[in-house]
Amino acid sequence: MPTFGGHPVTLIGETKKVGDQAPDFKVMKTDLDWVHLSDYKQPYVVLSVVPSLDTSVCSMQTRTVNSELASRDDLVVLTISNDTPFAQARWCGNEGLDNIITLSDNVLLDFAHKYGTDMKEFRFQSRAIFVLNQQRKVIYVEYLDEMSNHPNYDKLVDFVQGLPKA
Repeated sequence: MPTFGGHPVTLIGETKKVGDQAPDFKVMKTDLDWVHLSDYKQPYVVLSVVPSLDTSVCSMQTRTVNSELASRDDLVVLTISNDTPFAQARWCGNEGLDNIITLSDNVLLDFAHKYGTDMKEFRFQSRAIFVLNQQRKVIYVEYLDEMSNHPNYDKLVDFVQGLPKA
C-alpha cells in the first residue's frame, strides 16, 4: 500500500503501465486557461507528478527533471500537481524559473483520476513520472510507494537519453 509520510493512502483512478494509451486530460495553466495533453505537439512528453511544489522533495523533483531533460528539443516536461495555479506561479517566481510548465489539476482532478494519482486522504497527487511517445503511448512509468521519496532520476535520464531523436 502506498504511503505519505509513513501514513497509508488510498489512490483513486486507473494506474497506467508501459504500453497503455495515455488518456487526454484537462488541467489549468498558471494563467487560468485550460489546456489538454493533446495541446502539446512535441514528440515526447514527460509528466512529472508531485504532491505539492511547496515541499522540498517536490521542488527538487521539478528542478531536477526539468534541468536534466532541458537539452532535448523534441520533448516537453509538464509538472502536474493539485496546487492552485496561483501557488504554482508563485513557486516558479520565487525559484526564478520562468521556463517550467506547471499545470494544476486542483479543480477537476481529471489527470489524477485518469492516471491513478489521486490521494484520497489528502487531495494531493501521488508522486509519479510518465514518459509518452509521439503516439501518446506510455513508454516509461514510475509510481512511488512512499510519497516523500525521490523518483529514480538516473533511470529516467538514462531512459530519455536513449530515446531516438524525433
